[in-house]
Amino acid sequence: MLLGAGRMGSAMMRGWLAAGLAAEKVVVIDPAPSQDAQALINTHGVRLNPPLEEVRPAVLVVAVKPQVLEDVLRTLPGNVAQARPLVLSIAAGKPVQAFTRMLGEVPVVRAMPNTPAAVGRGMTGFFASPAVSDAQKALAEALLAVLGDVVEVPREADIDKVTAISGSGPAYVFLLAECLAEAGMALGLEKKTAERLARQTVVGAAALLDAEDTDASALRRAVTSPGGTTEAALKLLMDEQAGLCALMRRATAAAEQRARELAGDDETN
Repeated sequence: MLLGAGRMGSAMMRGWLAAGLAAEKVVVIDPAPSQDAQALINTHGVRLNPPLEEVRPAVLVVAVKPQVLEDVLRTLPGNVAQARPLVLSIAAGKPVQAFTRMLGEVPVVRAMPNTPAAVGRGMTGFFASPAVSDAQKALAEALLAVLGDVVEVPREADIDKVTAISGSGPAYVFLLAECLAEAGMALGLEKKTAERLARQTVVGAAALLDAEDTDASALRRAVTSPGGTTEAALKLLMDEQAGLCALMRRATAAAEQRARELAGDDETN
């Protein structure tokens, strides 16, 4: 059962159906599914908002906004919790305790995907609570794999670190493209030209990183000629105190701290 059919929920449903999951095994609960989700529902005949008293899900995928999570869970009838489904949650900042408090001692997998999941190139980190069996963990990983790459972390607190790196990470990359374009305009390039150069440079570099069986530092060294233009720029970007790596460490530490605060807010409610 898919609880929430917004952008991420519809991306997951699209992946499951493309992978061969029978449409009759999917139940969507959402009073206003996204346009993409509605198209998938209509095309494949997925059940939308059936009487919940008739549903005893083996898996409950939670893809609603975190601020409405508890209100949504309260609408579930007792038979859903009594089925003890595997709860697979992508609700940001909501710890395992938020689900066991509402649904009882259900097995919970807490996952943090990122926005490239919408095009099947996402990165998802997940944590499985002790109540999750090996078979359930494998099922959760398979359900998440339709969004892209998947990695398990051993501690729930590590999800805050995943959030800081890959969950929020696409925004950092988009900002890099913005800054590179602005730098081009500062050098005197026209806005459209600078934006095109920056955008394709980020896209192309990411594609090369994906295609090459080597790490990012080796690719960086390969494009850096001694005494050349790239080296001149990297001397600034790699400054130990004020360079990009130092700034990224501070930025991700701030993101992790905020993720811990959000999870702590939920635990005290």
